[in-house]
Amino acid sequence: MTATAVAFVGDDFPYGRVTSQEAKEAIAKAKPKSFWLDSRSRPKAAPALAKDISTGLVVVGGGFTGLWTVINAKIHQPNLDVVLIDSQRIAEGAAGRNGGFVSASLTHGFPNGYGRWEHELTQLVRLGHENLDEIEDFLKEHNIDADFEWFGEFDVAITQEHADELKEMTATAKKYGEDFTFFDAQEFSKYVKSPLYKGAMLDADCALVNPAKLAWGLRKVASNLGVEIYENSPVLELDQSVNGVKLKTALGSIKARRCILATGAFPSFIPKVNRMIAPVYDYVLVTEPLTEEQKQSIGWNEPFGCSDAFNQFHYFRMTKDQRLLWGGYDAVYHYGNEVIKEYEQSDESFVMLAEHLYRTFPGLRGIGFSHKWGGAIDTCSRFTPFWGTSMRGKVAYAAGFTGLGVGSSRFAALTLLDLVYGRKSERTKLSMVRTKPLPFPPEPFKTWVINLTRWSIDRADHNGGKRNLWLKLLDWLGLGFDS
Repeated sequence: MTATAVAFVGDDFPYGRVTSQEAKEAIAKAKPKSFWLDSRSRPKAAPALAKDISTGLVVVGGGFTGLWTVINAKIHQPNLDVVLIDSQRIAEGAAGRNGGFVSASLTHGFPNGYGRWEHELTQLVRLGHENLDEIEDFLKEHNIDADFEWFGEFDVAITQEHADELKEMTATAKKYGEDFTFFDAQEFSKYVKSPLYKGAMLDADCALVNPAKLAWGLRKVASNLGVEIYENSPVLELDQSVNGVKLKTALGSIKARRCILATGAFPSFIPKVNRMIAPVYDYVLVTEPLTEEQKQSIGWNEPFGCSDAFNQFHYFRMTKDQRLLWGGYDAVYHYGNEVIKEYEQSDESFVMLAEHLYRTFPGLRGIGFSHKWGGAIDTCSRFTPFWGTSMRGKVAYAAGFTGLGVGSSRFAALTLLDLVYGRKSERTKLSMVRTKPLPFPPEPFKTWVINLTRWSIDRADHNGGKRNLWLKLLDWLGLGFDS
């Protein structure tokens, strides 16, 4: 499914590290915080752990993986004592900083699954579709208002080569159970209008949500089920004990028979996990609400999501109050897997994103932005989550979602519970679950490899997808870098 590469001529490439005074002025007044988290409906913080407690299961990390884990643990074992602990607030990490795309894909898109697990891809597609159906059913059953809307996601072509690849992919994916539809440029213009777009492929199995409202709704369900929740309580130590594990915080401790680590891009207590992930920072802008004239200029009338087909891609969607969310392109790694709050703001990335938006939608040139933020993504060399156990099976972990975890986190949570309780299931028999990604090299080589890869994929985008020797070597090894 690879088309012949054709280089862009001169200034034909619309993106790259561009800037403009107009873009600088437009982002200057934006709030430096997540649009989703900037809400009056945000619940009050749960207390910090300030005592010594014992429990049957403790889950570390209050993002989507952690929330789905504690909920399903209580649903399947109502009498089990369950604790959820987070170093910050619920949804403060990736759960409250993403674009709100709930994809059915468990494999970070069809091409990645096709390239890695073709022998079980029909099964993975089915499991992903079932997972998305069950998420929708759960939200309805528990009256969670997360602005859930299911229309689909367009993968947008900006070159004719992209369009040809997407058309070919549409035909191939149908053989494995995917519901993809290809639209040529004229057909797609009925959904989104841009002088850059040459067509698109619609994946019908993707919904949109307000991710913070989803996380807060899951938090409420977990609390109602009897889960003890502690926020602003960083775990400082995790040690094996006679009957399980012991965790220490600054003001308390937890003795637990079993533990699940759902810490995403943050440092793991399992050293080998840290070698398999690379936290990369992704940046997002949200515009002021669009006027009717501005909406008509881009032709947007349905609740769908979009992403473009470059290696360094943008993702974008409308919010419920008619703002355009526009993010992606950059994936910035900091030496030593460093994850700190200061990296959540990058004016260089924000200005570049604003100018990219203006070039994509000329009718929006000069529009202001209300919010600008960034967040760390737990990428890995195969782009999909991986699972494992430690401390004689008393600890289970999942990581490596690579920016597509809003939907797959529920599948990951069910798999984690299977693993930590030693249960055999359809999930645990999957090659995707039983294998792990190749680790990144140690520093300083890790930083060097990631930066070389970023430079190479940027060159590939500028040259119509033509991959240099470095990228061809990574392809041969089955390695990658993405957000």
